[in-house]
Amino acid sequence: MNANKPGGRVAAILLAAAGSTTAALAQSFPSSTADCRGIEASMERLACYDAVAGRADVASRGTAGASAVVTPASTPSAEAKRADSDVVARPPTTSMIDAAWGFDPNSAPFDIGFYNANYLLFGRYSDNVNKGPFLPLVQGAAREQLDLNSTEAKFQISFKARVWTSDDRRWGLWAAYTQQSQWQLYNGDTSRPFRDNNYMPELFVSYRPDVDLGGGFSWKLLNVGYNHQSNGRSDLFADGRNNGLSRSWDRLFAEFGVEREDLALFATVWYRLPESSTKDDNPDITDYYGHGKLGALYRWRGNTFSGSVRGNLKTGKGAVEAGWFSPRLFGPLRGYVQVFSGYGESLIDYNWNQTTIGAGVALSDGL
Repeated sequence: MNANKPGGRVAAILLAAAGSTTAALAQSFPSSTADCRGIEASMERLACYDAVAGRADVASRGTAGASAVVTPASTPSAEAKRADSDVVARPPTTSMIDAAWGFDPNSAPFDIGFYNANYLLFGRYSDNVNKGPFLPLVQGAAREQLDLNSTEAKFQISFKARVWTSDDRRWGLWAAYTQQSQWQLYNGDTSRPFRDNNYMPELFVSYRPDVDLGGGFSWKLLNVGYNHQSNGRSDLFADGRNNGLSRSWDRLFAEFGVEREDLALFATVWYRLPESSTKDDNPDITDYYGHGKLGALYRWRGNTFSGSVRGNLKTGKGAVEAGWFSPRLFGPLRGYVQVFSGYGESLIDYNWNQTTIGAGVALSDGL
C-alpha cells in the first residue's frame, strides 16, 4: 500500500486508529454505554459500544476484514470454497437397517411401517400350474375339469408396528402382518377367483447388537419371535369329506441382519411347532420349506436388487427367488420384476415345483 496516495493515507489512518482502539480497550474495558458517550473520535466510540455489547471480537474481525480487502491474497480460493461446500453437501451415511427398524434414539417409540416387500404383479406366469389341490372341488361339482390360467396377478401387503421400545431404542417389541394372494384375474371362465391367500401374523422382539464383524460388516439386527401362516381355508366339504385345500403351520424363528454400506445380508432359522397328526394339514412341509432362509438386498443408484434361497439339505428340495426394484417411476411407486423357482411359492403349492416370472409395481423393497 502506497502511503503517499490519498487513499493509502486514509487506509493507514483507519488501521492505526483501530489498532490503538484495540489496545486501549485491552487496558480499560468499558462497563456501560455511559463510558463511551464522551469519546470524541467516531471510530473509538463505535469500538467502545461494541465492547460493552460483548462484541470486542467484532472490532478485531472488522479490522482483519479491512486488511483482507486491501490484501487480495488473503481471500479464500475458489477451490477451498468448493471443498467446504462439498463437506456440507455430503451427509453422514445412514444405516439401512437402523432406518428400517427405528433404532435411532430420536425415533418415535410407537411406530408403524413397511415390513416385507409390498407389491402388485399385474402379470405372473407359471410354467407348471398346480391344479391337483382343486380336483376335489371339480369332482364335488360334477365338472369334467378345472381350468386355471398360467398367467395370473399376484400381490403382497406387509407392515409392522412397534408396540414397545427401550429409551435408547435398541430393544423393541413388534407385531407384524403379511398377506400374499394369487389371483386368477384373467380367468373369466371361472369368475376370476383367488387361487390362494396366505396370511401371516407375527410377534417378535428386535435388538440392535451393533457389533463390528470386520471387513466393513456390522451385525445390526436380531429378531426372535413367533409366526403363524395359513391360507384360511376349511379342510372339509359340507358333507364332511376332506377337500385337501387347507394349509397352515406355526413357527418359532430367529433372524440375523448384517450390513455393509448399501448391502444387507439376512439369515433366518425356524423351528416348526408340532401338531397332532389328526389336525396337521401338511405334515411334510419342512421337507420343502426347510428350516431356514438366506437373503440379500443391495441398493444402487435408486435400484434395489434382492434375492433369497431356502431349502432342506436332506431332501434336496427348496426354492430361490430374485427381484429387481427400479428407481421411482411416479410418486412412491417403483417398477418390480420377480423370478421364483422351486417349491412353495404359496402354501397351496408347498409341495409343487414351478418357475414363475412376474412384473408390476412396488411400494417397498423389504427393508
